[in-house]
This record gives sequence, structure tokens and C-alpha cells, in this order.
Amino acid sequence: MAPKELEDWLATDESKRVGQKDGGESVGHASGRRIVTIRRKKKADLTDDDYAHMRKVVGYVARHAEQGPQSDKKHSDWRYSLMNWGHDPLK
Repeated sequence: MAPKELEDWLATDESKRVGQKDGGESVGHASGRRIVTIRRKKKADLTDDDYAHMRKVVGYVARHAEQGPQSDKKHSDWRYSLMNWGHDPLK
């Protein structure tokens, strides 16, 4: 997802509703906010922590992308959670 698309998604109620909560915000939602920041940086400005976070994102998406529901993927918590991590499995 493009940074603006992800940022808009993170502002929705569906985005805020799903995911494993760590305090008030889900882990995936916080990750999505960080992804937006990272994606807007110039490559020369990326830090080792940025690269480490994106490796975590790739791992999460790879593990969870195959676990989707058999029906109604469009409106599923599975899709919404992946979208919080910057990946829309329907695209």
C-alpha cells in the first residue's frame, strides 16, 4: 500500500478495531504508522532500525497471508489486520 493509502486506512474504525492490543493500540496499527514514516523517508535516511522493522513486516505478511478465511475475505479481520501492516491481500 502507498503511504497515503495506508495512512487513510489507519484512520478508519475497522483498522483500529482489529489486531493484538498492546495497551490501547494494536501492534499492527502501531506498525502501520511506522511503515508510513519509513516509506516517506529517502533511502539514504533509512536507519538500521527501519530496515529491521521492515524485515519484521515482511515476515508477518508472509506468515499471515496464507491463513485467510475461505469466504468474505473483503470484510474479514484477517484482511484488515494485514492492511494495518501495509498489505492488502486483495490487490
